[in-house]
Amino acid sequence: MSDEFEVHGPHDHAVEHAGSHTPDPNAARIAVMTAILATIGAISSYQSGANENLALFFKNEAAIHKTEAANQWAYYQAKGEKQNLAELGAALSESSPAARARFVADVERYSAEKGPIRAHAEALEKDVEKDNATSEALLHQHHRWAQATTLIQISIALAAITLLTRKRWLQRVSIGVATIGVVVCGAAFLGV
Repeated sequence: MSDEFEVHGPHDHAVEHAGSHTPDPNAARIAVMTAILATIGAISSYQSGANENLALFFKNEAAIHKTEAANQWAYYQAKGEKQNLAELGAALSESSPAARARFVADVERYSAEKGPIRAHAEALEKDVEKDNATSEALLHQHHRWAQATTLIQISIALAAITLLTRKRWLQRVSIGVATIGVVVCGAAFLGV
């Protein structure tokens, strides 16, 4: 059998002509832009998740400190109750100098013990405020990273459609959305 005759179908004819088609010079630029945007999008997506995890960490720390502060305030109140009872005991035991002296000593002891407890509770409350503020700042930054990721993903999708349709206006829209996404990414990086 010889290979003298080749049968060409309609598909083979289209393939021969497709090879002679002039490539779109913008296609390479759009492909490079898409690759760069995919890299930036991956970084911003990672940062978004990292910031969210850190925000949750500080929110948990705030909850722990808040519980510790509540425990310290309860302890402080218990010492205050004991001090009040000792004061009452001292007032009611005026006829017994030994009992009165013991109650007065208890009043002084409970009064002295309350100061450090109060200071510790107040310090814990400051830690709660600091942790909550840190969490909120990180959560804000997380939202910026997420917005940047979303805009970059939209611009990549628009770039793909641009390659298929070869519409100049769509290319401009894709570049515009990409620019906004990169600006938002920069804002997230700067913590704005």
